[in-house]
Amino acid sequence: MAAQTGADWWRQATVYQIYPRSFADANGDGIGDLPGITSRTDYLARLGVDAVWLSPFYPSALADGGYDVDDYRNVDPRLGTLDDFDAMVAALHGAGIKLIVDIVPNHSSNRHEWFQAALAAPKGSPERDRYVFRDGLGENGELPPADWVSMFGGPAWTAVGDGQWYLHLFAPEQPDFNWHNEEVRADFLKTLRFWSDRGVDGFRVDVAHALAKDLPADLPSQAQLDAMDKATGLHPLWDRDEVHDIYTGWRAVFDEYDPPRIAVAEAWVNPASRRARYASAAGLGQAFNFDLLEADFDAAAFRGIITENLEQAAASGSSTTWVFSNHDVVRHATRYGLPPNGDEPRKYNRAWLLSRGTDPELDAAQGLRRARAATLLMLALPGSAYLYQGEELGLGEVATIPDEARQDPTFFRSPGVDVGRDGCRVPIPWTVEGPSFGFGSGPAHLPQPDWFGKVSVEAEDGDAASTLSLYRRALELRRELQSDETLEWVRYPAPDVLHVRRANGWEAVANFGKETLPLPEGTPLLSSGPFDSGELPGETTVWLKRD
Repeated sequence: MAAQTGADWWRQATVYQIYPRSFADANGDGIGDLPGITSRTDYLARLGVDAVWLSPFYPSALADGGYDVDDYRNVDPRLGTLDDFDAMVAALHGAGIKLIVDIVPNHSSNRHEWFQAALAAPKGSPERDRYVFRDGLGENGELPPADWVSMFGGPAWTAVGDGQWYLHLFAPEQPDFNWHNEEVRADFLKTLRFWSDRGVDGFRVDVAHALAKDLPADLPSQAQLDAMDKATGLHPLWDRDEVHDIYTGWRAVFDEYDPPRIAVAEAWVNPASRRARYASAAGLGQAFNFDLLEADFDAAAFRGIITENLEQAAASGSSTTWVFSNHDVVRHATRYGLPPNGDEPRKYNRAWLLSRGTDPELDAAQGLRRARAATLLMLALPGSAYLYQGEELGLGEVATIPDEARQDPTFFRSPGVDVGRDGCRVPIPWTVEGPSFGFGSGPAHLPQPDWFGKVSVEAEDGDAASTLSLYRRALELRRELQSDETLEWVRYPAPDVLHVRRANGWEAVANFGKETLPLPEGTPLLSSGPFDSGELPGETTVWLKRD
């Protein structure tokens, strides 16, 4: 069947994330821009994606890669204009591609006009009530209200010089909004309508689980926060039950449009069952499932995650999401080339980056082989598939960025602890040669490694064995073969093999082990790697069709 249309287009869509500053640079200033995205519309259409998810493109000082927003209803002049945005929407829609944009509601930039007004206003003013301000401790408020540590390292409270401090769960340049304030709530509804009126089809909601906060007069210590159970809906900062009251209001706005605008929550919540309310039809409608992203390349782990998330999706009435890479994590072609992650995969992979990619040793061939196999299995599952720009080229993480070229605040706020996320944000290569491998006419804003030319679009285009060709063919078949959202597990007599079947006879067989095993009966449609008739090589997925 063709890609779903109408109100349900998102349920089994393939969504391609664009980090705009690193996708395509049309004016040669080293920064990707909206005209650059428009110029690559044909590439996206040929790839076969149903939608683009556009990371922040708003005016920003780039204290956190654009997630510090100065103005929620405008375009960063370095990336283009509102007219450029409209032209991009028209080009994407003309190619049959929907557009999802990032919205960042937990915090603004410290340059936002509201925060500047709050700094200029006195304590207790309406301007300060839009954010989370608290009196400091000590005789003159010279000490922070609590010893909280931000997600990017360093204190989570910053003094403003009059005895008060403001909360920022992330960088100091990202002051948290006070979502008890009705003016804040109303202004975001205005923003949702602003972009929906310009043709945006949906929203990816950043840190969706943090908006509602309940801060007592006597704030708990960091140690007390860490000891609190986040699964009760009562934690002062994270995943509070009343956050869904906010999204009920958002849903009313989404439903003003035909078809209704969609949304997907970035909600890192535990247990995973707590994602269901974010994904409910009365709320945002869908929530990111990062479980496969955090899993080792292991058959038992994959089966458990797939089963649980399909059950959750059925219970909520939503469809699940599948994702292996994005702008915040080590690319999966690299993760799978490292030893097993263990209990703390994100920390472990950052530790590898801190060694500049030398310890432990990376098996790049294994990483790519496993990444291709995992992705081909994922694309056979019911639900939305989220791809990150460059993964269709088999790009690995860039570990060798010089310290002086890094941009991520996590690197600067926690030196020696977290090297940051720049390695997955390096501008992608389009051509074999050139000052930025076709990204633009000059150098890119983050340095690209010499090996990028070998994995560029130009190098892989037309090569039947390339990762780009694999993705193109897989997405073409995915559109043709999609059926309902059911999945059947087929027994295979080896624990390292997962065999799944969709309702129309489409099957995927994934071998997570290293040993070659018999391939089940059926007509082979596509394989993640070379294989002989009747054989299923190790670390390989094959799609089959049964009559």
